[in-house]
Amino acid sequence: MRSADAAGTLHVALLRSPHAHARIRSLSVQRALKVPGVVTVVTGADLLDTVSPLPTNWVLPGMQVPVHRVLADRVVRFQGEGIAAVVAVDAYTAADAADAIDVSYEPLPAVTDPWQAAQPSAPLVHPGLAGASEDGNIVFRVPIHAGDYAAARERADVVTRQRLRNQNLIPGALEPRSVLAEYDDSAGTVTVHSSTQSPHIIKRMLAEVLSFPEERLRVVAPDVGGGFGSKLHLYPEEVLMTALAIRLRRAVKWTATRSEDFQATNHGRDHVQDVELCATADGVMTGIKATLFANLGAYLSGMAAGIPTANCALMLTGAYRISSIHIDTLGVLTNTSRVDTYRGAGRPEATYLIERMADQLARELGIDPADIRRRNFIPPDAFPYQSPLFVYDSGNYEHNLNTALGIVGYEKLRREQAELRLRGRYRGIGLATYTEFTGLGSGRATAAVGFAYGGWEYARVLVHPTGRVSVHVGTADHGQGHATSYAQIAADALGLQPDDIDVAEGDTARVEFGQGTFNSRSMPVGGSAVYECGQKVLAKARRIAAHMLKTAVENVRYEAAEFTTSQHADGASPGSVTWDDVARVAHFVPDIPPGLEPGLDERVFYDPRELAFPFGTYVAVVEVDPATGDITIDRFLAVDDCGPLINPLLARGQVHGGIAQGLGQALLEGARYDGEGSLVSGNWTTYAFPRAQHIPRLETAHTVTPSPFTALGIKGIGEAGAIGAPPAIVNAVLDALAPLGVTHLDMPLHPEQVLAAIRRAAAAGGGGVSGGAR
Repeated sequence: MRSADAAGTLHVALLRSPHAHARIRSLSVQRALKVPGVVTVVTGADLLDTVSPLPTNWVLPGMQVPVHRVLADRVVRFQGEGIAAVVAVDAYTAADAADAIDVSYEPLPAVTDPWQAAQPSAPLVHPGLAGASEDGNIVFRVPIHAGDYAAARERADVVTRQRLRNQNLIPGALEPRSVLAEYDDSAGTVTVHSSTQSPHIIKRMLAEVLSFPEERLRVVAPDVGGGFGSKLHLYPEEVLMTALAIRLRRAVKWTATRSEDFQATNHGRDHVQDVELCATADGVMTGIKATLFANLGAYLSGMAAGIPTANCALMLTGAYRISSIHIDTLGVLTNTSRVDTYRGAGRPEATYLIERMADQLARELGIDPADIRRRNFIPPDAFPYQSPLFVYDSGNYEHNLNTALGIVGYEKLRREQAELRLRGRYRGIGLATYTEFTGLGSGRATAAVGFAYGGWEYARVLVHPTGRVSVHVGTADHGQGHATSYAQIAADALGLQPDDIDVAEGDTARVEFGQGTFNSRSMPVGGSAVYECGQKVLAKARRIAAHMLKTAVENVRYEAAEFTTSQHADGASPGSVTWDDVARVAHFVPDIPPGLEPGLDERVFYDPRELAFPFGTYVAVVEVDPATGDITIDRFLAVDDCGPLINPLLARGQVHGGIAQGLGQALLEGARYDGEGSLVSGNWTTYAFPRAQHIPRLETAHTVTPSPFTALGIKGIGEAGAIGAPPAIVNAVLDALAPLGVTHLDMPLHPEQVLAAIRRAAAAGGGGVSGGAR
């Protein structure tokens, strides 16, 4: 983020509600206005006529959308909601003045759990919302029914049930959100620097909310210190800083404190899942039924409605052939921060559900967890596979599983596990297989489910007269290594070296169009756009080269930045021209083919044909101390299949990062609220992020199954680790504790919880530390 400049950038501090739910009885800013250095103080009432409510761009049919204003006017609905903004000459003055604002609240009942909020007796988050009298806090109900579940259940030899929980997670990027809006009085333009994953989307939505000409807005995403989905959507602070810059004709800046970031930046997950799985006696899954209670927070963020419905519910069958499905998804308002995209965004919740139930089924039937999976995988010859819910592009799940089991020495691990149990040591081996969809598109398909999103990605490949190349892409890097990967793709397409390529993204003035970075879409969609654009440039360059060599295009060979031919129209000897020669001729036009425009400059809006489905197998080997509940991870292996690898080092880094976040969810993390709805895990001292000592040595490997639906066969890898790690760890811990009679644990697996479960099982006669192996 840019530093304050000599022209006198103004700084903003927000007064935020200390209550999760309260009526604002009175609000006075007079004392704050008298603080020396304060320029102005803005409240919600001051913005009612000039700033529209924040939009949500995923609206399901019949969904109730509560009004979300930049600053609360009469009622606050989550702890940390903004009430007033102080603009001052520096951040310290602004913060002091915010403390001088006088507010009187009338606290109201609050609810923070999605299952409790869905009950008829729950306090209403938005009592005036249309439909609240009938559905309470439930703003949508989405049924997804395929096949005949009732018949499948009737015929089933076994029906296993469980309530599962994906807890509320705080993304907690290393860099908190920050916004700097600058007004150019001479041009009447505004430049917004924001720590965002989607500058073009933010630009479009800012123009809508502020009724400001979009062509006079520029949004720049500088180097972003982590996002993980939480920085994808439009926030009140982006609107507020832009509105203040326009109003004051000044540069205005805000940076979140860590506690603000924890309270007011979008959270993730927070699903309660009631599940039952039907199967035959030999372990073939025949039907699944689930009711999902999904927390949306106090207001709907940009994609909030799609995460539990499209991203989760439509993926509940995972890598398995299950023909009968009965899923009901309830979107529920609570008195928490908005809940939306967080690494994996729905697919971790879906994978956790089906992989936990697969292990539970295996345990009830006495079948090895690996064999349960083999008996239910979609076979390789079934692809592209039409599931009841999606078209899966490609897969070879059993090969991937067998590769993982071979690397860890699965049979040997099972023998050692039995021997250790005889000595009173509790080793567990946990498996999780997953598939997910990436490369979100196309726009036609997403529009059908209420998502106002183009689906395409934009790329431009521009060759300079010197032969160097600029690549412009509409995604936005926040740590993925896009500049390296896109340069590799363009270099391969153009027969050049990556050092010959410059990559630009994250700036709406330099890159005309774009969608942003999310859903592991940058390489499947953005990379495909770059590749196809490069192919168009190369085709034109070949035509110019053929003209220069006085031969037909089909006679021109291109390799290592050189065009050659052995057949000249005038019978001359074989000749060659370099890439740089062609670039110079293309721009200075001494001799180019008739009817061909000068220059080498192409643009592509790449609209993916269908989604791509990466997949993988994760194996966790743990040991649990039954005396303390402590969990030690002895080995952790991830074998992913994301199609062809562009850059193995970057892919491994993405997997490592995702696993770290997945281990955090499984073992440590979880937002905690008290009975009044206050966030009691509101900073890094009270919210347990994984540290270096919590991460074991990670083993990674890949199988390669190209997608037929993307230009390069690539599928995406950015979210895999966060999807596969949690069920692998939980399955491993439950496998370790099976002799003690422990059959279920909810994340995070704190030692206290594990120890309590062991004691409950012993008291119920289900085992005990002294019981040894069973």
